[in-house]
Amino acid sequence: MTEKNVFPQKRGEQNDRELPEAETLLGRKLCERFEFRDIREEEAEQAAEIEKICFPPNEACSKEMMYKRVAKAPELFLVAVDRQTGRIAGFLNGLSTNASSFRDEFFTNADLYDPDGESVMILGLDVLPEYRRQGLAGELVYRYLGRERQKGRRIALLTCLPSKVAMYQKMGFRDEGIADSSWGGEQWHEMSCVLKES
Repeated sequence: MTEKNVFPQKRGEQNDRELPEAETLLGRKLCERFEFRDIREEEAEQAAEIEKICFPPNEACSKEMMYKRVAKAPELFLVAVDRQTGRIAGFLNGLSTNASSFRDEFFTNADLYDPDGESVMILGLDVLPEYRRQGLAGELVYRYLGRERQKGRRIALLTCLPSKVAMYQKMGFRDEGIADSSWGGEQWHEMSCVLKES
């Protein structure tokens, strides 16, 4: 796996500049509409329902596993809560580890979580249909990567279907080719984003 990209400091860029002082206009607007924060234990069921809407059954995280992820590592969730409704509009969740490639076990075993892990495996990016095409997915990824970089994580990895490769490239990820994961009986691409140089 090549590790030449560094977490984009501006949305859609790959560079190694410092985080900008000012948020973008889009970021400010989204922050006015949504509260970005860790998930709360009582929101696990809501997250499981959103997952069922956003992913087909063969790919979706089960309700039981979502509860385990929330209980084990709520700080590895980033939710966007609609300030008007108080409901989650979208979320991103991951698992920190010291592994260097993505495996199916990360989807099914929350005990692989290592709070001090240098890698973060992104397990899912979920945005409800009514909130799509407004920049929310990109904002979740941007904020999540920035937060994990500040925690000292070195790299973020995810898997995606070929149709999503270009979207994640715009968010600063590099396509590493076909992944070892065959989750849900699909062929995935592994995507990487270096957060911090070794």
